[in-house]
Amino acid sequence: MRKVKLQMQMTLDGFVAGPAGEQDWMVWNWDAVLNQYAADLANSADTMLIGRVTYEGMANYWPNAATNPDANPDDLAFAHQMNEIDKVVFSTTLSTVEWKNARLTQKSPAEEVAELKEQTGKDLIIYGGARIVSAFIQHNLIDEYHLFINPVALKTGLPVWQEMTDRMTLKLVKTTVSSVGIVVLCYQPESAR
Repeated sequence: MRKVKLQMQMTLDGFVAGPAGEQDWMVWNWDAVLNQYAADLANSADTMLIGRVTYEGMANYWPNAATNPDANPDDLAFAHQMNEIDKVVFSTTLSTVEWKNARLTQKSPAEEVAELKEQTGKDLIIYGGARIVSAFIQHNLIDEYHLFINPVALKTGLPVWQEMTDRMTLKLVKTTVSSVGIVVLCYQPESAR
């Protein structure tokens, strides 16, 4: 059965954005270790799950990055992956989506994921915004958490764990250390063993 894998950048104190959605704290000068990790994770999936805010940011960036002659080779390769992968955009406010291979859904995450898991194919990957990831966590829809922990603490910001109704116990299955200070922690829910 297909898995739902989350890739998300976080702060040491568990925030995915600043109080007003700021992401200026994220480390983006990734080394070869992080670039390869992200590429391998993207290659394991054939469908991307995203919310409106993430969709708008990615749809404004990746199509242009694919044709930018000044882009580094890692960005060019990743841009190709992002532009070609099937995308399911969860939104109740958008009426259309224009990015290649994107489709809009107004189904609940639980309903959409149940249908997608029944289909054949590679895994599903969610690139988070706080709201959509919180909804996935609340409904226990994530099979693997790939958390890119940045070397910064914000004190306040947008968390993803606030909608949980019960305690969640996770098993650490992999740790990856980069030269830029980001540590990637891969967890699976105990029930997914």
